Amino acid sequence: MNQFIEFISSPWPWWVAGPIIALLMFALIYFGNSFGFSANFRTMCSMFGAGKSCDFFDFDWKKQTWNLVFAVGAILGGFIASQYLTSGDAIELSEKTISELQGYGIENPGADIVPMSIFNFESLFTLKGFIFIILGGFLVGFGTRYAGGCTSGHAISGLSDLQPASLIAVIGFFIGGLAITYFVFPLILPI
Repeated sequence: MNQFIEFISSPWPWWVAGPIIALLMFALIYFGNSFGFSANFRTMCSMFGAGKSCDFFDFDWKKQTWNLVFAVGAILGGFIASQYLTSGDAIELSEKTISELQGYGIENPGADIVPMSIFNFESLFTLKGFIFIILGGFLVGFGTRYAGGCTSGHAISGLSDLQPASLIAVIGFFIGGLAITYFVFPLILPI
């Protein structure tokens, strides 16, 4: 059992994960489904009766049950991995990244998955925490709906279907991520 835990806990090479994702995408295309994590929000709203007052939510949500099962599995898998399969070692970051993040005031960069000095409940009541957690969360949710899907939906499913809109969305994701990282992040972190 320890060998199995060690095997699944270690990083897997791209040539294992890539073909698994490709096989999954071929199966989804074959069965006429598309993948996207944010589609579950629409499904849940429809489940709870939002289709009675809004046409967008008026669809047969039972056909999307597989996607809800995937979402629950991803959440449970993330919990199990973080609680039982992590070594507790610091995340490997380059020295340049560590020094840059420390220069912005982030304590112990790489010690946790996210900087706990920013992403904690007490930070909600600070300007920096409000910007990162509340405003950032709103912008991600709004952007997901405005772009017609999330990064997994466009970058994995949409590109697999050769959809031009997904290619444009993925290019926009990268441009937005780079712009935030290099222009906005340095202005907000020192707050």
